[in-house]
Parts: sequence; structure tokens; C-alpha cells
Amino acid sequence: MQMEFRTTVKTGENRGWLHHSDSVVLLGSCFSDNIGAKMQGALIHATVNPMGTLYNPMSIGCSVRRLIDNEPVAGRDLFMQGGVWNSYDFHSRHSLPDKQATIDRMNQRIEQGHEALKQAQLLTVTLGTAIVYRLKATGEVVANCHKVPQHEFERRMASTDEMVSELDTMLTRLHEFNPDLHIILTVSPIRHIADGLDTNSLSKALLRVAIHEAMGRHRDYCDYFPAYEIMLDDLRDYRFYTSDMVHPSDVAVEYIWQAFQATYLDDRSALAVARCERIHKRLQHRPMSANHETVARFNADTASVVRNLIKEYPYLEQNPELQKVLERL
Repeated sequence: MQMEFRTTVKTGENRGWLHHSDSVVLLGSCFSDNIGAKMQGALIHATVNPMGTLYNPMSIGCSVRRLIDNEPVAGRDLFMQGGVWNSYDFHSRHSLPDKQATIDRMNQRIEQGHEALKQAQLLTVTLGTAIVYRLKATGEVVANCHKVPQHEFERRMASTDEMVSELDTMLTRLHEFNPDLHIILTVSPIRHIADGLDTNSLSKALLRVAIHEAMGRHRDYCDYFPAYEIMLDDLRDYRFYTSDMVHPSDVAVEYIWQAFQATYLDDRSALAVARCERIHKRLQHRPMSANHETVARFNADTASVVRNLIKEYPYLEQNPELQKVLERL
């Protein structure tokens, strides 16, 4: 009898929810950014965190409401901190020194997210932590503290009931807004260890319970993907973390991406994904030769590869990365 030295997480039969030509929206913690980058690397039309990285269910639910309603940011929503204008609903990557420029950028992202959600066939929502920061002055839960002094906030662990209610409302509204949308919920494998491993464990457990309870009325179009369990119970080794011992390594992200494909990608798309990933790597390559003829030949070959790809998969004609290649050459 062969001995087994690991436990492989089973995700069940392939759902076939994702086709290579589909549009996808990813919301939530840094893990959404990781998988979103993998999708974009496979030339899948993926919109990743239009309002920036989000961590707790309340902030994610708030962002979904705003995107569905296409609710713009107004000047009164912003505050100056650290030399830039910020919104508690947005990640700091959208903060700028000029107030109107910040408003314009944020509203552009809201509009893009609204349209992306309206057109999407698949949405993934990754919950990172159950810990919330509530602004004492207004009582609102913030998505990002923007280095505002901590005494301005009340920090606490959200209750399971609170999170279930938030998720249930979010899932209901999403289904009403886009009835054809499939939704995948997951818990981020990224560890929040600043508050201690015991707090991180409790937080992740509460998130998992909340997802299980909230999905009860939405199973026809919702599913749970065990990214957290794959990281902790399948890979289960510090060599699968980056040097900070918090974030999954590139190898771990690739392993989880492969599991995601096996769970949701339809059979017809597997070949397209593999081919597009190879071509995307070619597009990232820049010839080091100083010989102009060598560079010109490489660019011409790349253009030919891209044209052939679009000929085989016509929906890729709208891919902005491929368009840039053809415009440049």
C-alpha cells in the first residue's frame, strides 16, 4: 500500500462556469489581485477590485452596493491625509494630491465597475478578515484607514450574524442586478498576523461560517472555492509562502489557480487558456539585442502570433493588451 504524505483538497466536479470568452469581476482581498492577474495573464477579460483591495465583508458589501447603484463620489466624501485626498471606501492607490482629479479617478472606477458587473458572467468575492474598523465620528465601517490616527476608530470583530446579513443582502442584490451572474465566494489564504495568530484563526473561522450560512438561499448561482483550505491543508508548508510568511508564494498561487481552473473552467477553454498564457509571457518579453533587425524580426513575429490568435479566437480582438501590440507594430 502506497503511503500518502499530504491531504489533497477535493473541489468536486467541474462546474463549467467559466469560458475563456467570459467577462469576470474579482472583488476582495489581495488574493483577488493574485487570481485576477492570473486571469489577465490568460487573456481573460477580468476587472479586478475597481475600488481597490478590500478585506472585510461590510466594506465589500458597501462597494457592491455602490457599484450596482453607480453611486458617484462627491467632494464631501473625501478628506485630506498624508498630502493626498482619500475616501474611506477606496484603497489609497486612488488617492491624489488634487481633489478634483481624485474625484474623477474614483468616479471613473465606479462607472467601470458598474458596467463590468452588468456584463460579467462570473464574480469572485474573497473575504480577508472579520475585523472591522468603525469611524467613531460617523459609525461607518471603513475599507481603509489611510493612516488616520487609530483613536479615531473602534476596532472589533464582526459577529457571524452581522456578516451573514451583509453577505445575504449582497448576494440578493447581485442576482437581481445580473440574473445570469455566477458568484464564487472564498476565504483568503493570506494570514493577518499583526493581531496574533489566534485572532487570525478566529477571524477566518467566522468568515467561513458566515459564507456557509449566507449561501443557504443562493446555491443555484453561488459556490464556495476552498482557497484557504488548499493553502493550509494541502500545501501546508512554509516554502509555499513568500519571505514575510504571510502571502502565498508564486508557486502556491499557481497551484491554487490550477485548482480554480479544474473546478470552474469549461473543457473547451482549457486549451485557449494554456495557449494565451504562453503568448502573454511572450508579450512581456523585450528583446535585449541592440541589433535593429533582430528586434524588428521579433516584433514582426509577435504581431503575426497575435493576429493568428485573434483569428482563432475572434473575441480577443477587443483585448486591450493585444490591441496595443498591433498598434505599436
